[in-house]
Amino acid sequence: MRSHLLNDTTAESYRRSVTEGIERVAAKLATTTRPFTGVTVDALTPRIDAIDLDKPLLDTAAVLDELEDVYLRDAVYFHHPRYLAHLNCPVVIPAVLGEAILSAVNSSLDTWDQSAGGTLIERKLIDWTTARIGLGENADGVFTSGGTQSNLQALLLAREEAKTDTAAKLRIFASEVSHFSVKKSAKLLGLGQDSVVSIPVDHDKRMQTVALAHELERCRRDGLVPMAVVATAGTTDFGSIDPLPEIAELCEQYGAWMHVDAAYGCGLLASLRYRDRIDGIERADSVTVDYHKSFFQPVSSSAVLVRDSSTLRHATYHAEYLNPRRMVQERIPNQVDKSLQTTRRFDALKLWMTLRVMGADGIGQLFDEVCDLAVEGWKLLAADPRFDVVVEPSLSTLVFRYIPTAVTDPAEIDRANLYARKALFASGDAVVAGTKVSGRHYLKFTLLNPETTVDDMAAVLDLIAGHAEQYLGESLDRAS
Repeated sequence: MRSHLLNDTTAESYRRSVTEGIERVAAKLATTTRPFTGVTVDALTPRIDAIDLDKPLLDTAAVLDELEDVYLRDAVYFHHPRYLAHLNCPVVIPAVLGEAILSAVNSSLDTWDQSAGGTLIERKLIDWTTARIGLGENADGVFTSGGTQSNLQALLLAREEAKTDTAAKLRIFASEVSHFSVKKSAKLLGLGQDSVVSIPVDHDKRMQTVALAHELERCRRDGLVPMAVVATAGTTDFGSIDPLPEIAELCEQYGAWMHVDAAYGCGLLASLRYRDRIDGIERADSVTVDYHKSFFQPVSSSAVLVRDSSTLRHATYHAEYLNPRRMVQERIPNQVDKSLQTTRRFDALKLWMTLRVMGADGIGQLFDEVCDLAVEGWKLLAADPRFDVVVEPSLSTLVFRYIPTAVTDPAEIDRANLYARKALFASGDAVVAGTKVSGRHYLKFTLLNPETTVDDMAAVLDLIAGHAEQYLGESLDRAS
């Protein structure tokens, strides 16, 4: 079995095996005509259950054949222009190359003696990102597994920086359409979900700062502590961007930590035309960025950034077997001193390769294209009497609802939209997401693929309308 260990004696076997796998994936990408096959749980589960993991196939080609049957054939392919569902982007080739390199070398980014140059590359990228945000000379940060972890760490720092010893007094303020990880983080931090104060949004799904000011004042009046305000730069459902300058003013006035969840909107940091949409982000105490959403990176690639590097001490623990205190005096850079994780992949390499091959402008151009595409999609929906579109996009998300001419019952329209989404997914012709707006079911295009066209969107809208009309027709038949 030593022949399977990657080392100097197996380098040629490694090259052959990886090449064979890459060729399989490349062939799949080249021939995929739909984002999904429409396979069901009931159809796929028996194929996987039938595999006996205690009986290896002992042959890479045979394993790849099996993988084709249980995974590659039925995977949901985000690169397809009619995948329009969640915040999943097609990935750029330099990043995939970085993924292959980092997996083979397998550096762990917790301590210097496990990563060396990897540590410095990650730190360089953190400095690059904080400079793009404008956080100042004393800024710092660390790569994370994703936006949920970044938000958790940011709120941990905010909790530790809050001026109280009574956790029950702490309050977090976030908009009613903020990411669920805010409430989840509050629970994990021992604060409870009730500690999160939901702030209403305006017609454009942006936090109402008048309401925020009212709640902050009430917090102060009730003897509570405004621990943090979470402003969102790119909400998951709408791509809306909260009014960052006004929120920054209120945070300063009430002594609250300002966290900006820019997991989605961080693509604007590289934008050639729309960077001003996140003006005010430079005043944040902490920022979440997900490069694997709008920098076209493979999962995972995220970071939490802070204005004051000293606040990262709240995540620092020293162990003699890993990062003893003496290493600080010896100026040995250990990333575990900043991170909630210990063992951690060298995910920074993917972004490094992307910037060195494409440059920031190349990333920004791609993100600008999907933002422009969303505007065209909004015009398409606004002009189509079959659909109600909720809000003009700030980034690249469109939320809409099929509205039949002959049916007025909102519950029946809900069911038609739900059916259309499920039927579309089952067909494999396209994948769209769904959400609720004011208690009603809506559909969602999340546009992160520059290869998607207006014609693609128009075709998917026709498919949605067709499925919804089919459901309503069958419903009327059943009723009669």
